[in-house]
Amino acid sequence: METTGVLVAGRHLFDITNGWGDHHPAAPRVVVVTHQPPADAQKWPNTSFVSGVEGAVSKAKEIAGDKDVVIASANIIQQALAPVLFGEGIPYFSKLKKGHQLLEDPVIVQGRRALHLRYPVRR
Repeated sequence: METTGVLVAGRHLFDITNGWGDHHPAAPRVVVVTHQPPADAQKWPNTSFVSGVEGAVSKAKEIAGDKDVVIASANIIQQALAPVLFGEGIPYFSKLKKGHQLLEDPVIVQGRRALHLRYPVRR
């Protein structure tokens, strides 16, 4: 947490948390991805409102300087990772054709400096 400079979040998360009262517990500054900044945007001096994930990540890096940028919203993470993993905007976690799969309890495998969890698919 000490190395975090900026947290990137989606507008929905920002709205349901009431902007963390402009003092997010994990970062001194927040960049919110939104198509429409709130009418009272000036009420949030520690928060920047940016359109698009790419622009938000760029703005967050600029604000963070030498500190880390973290992403808090699942949808924003998906949008940010897709170009990195695939070289284009294909969603990494797309909808499953067969619907959700139920998983069994994890099988725990102790590795060297790692703990591996395998979740067998329930049949």
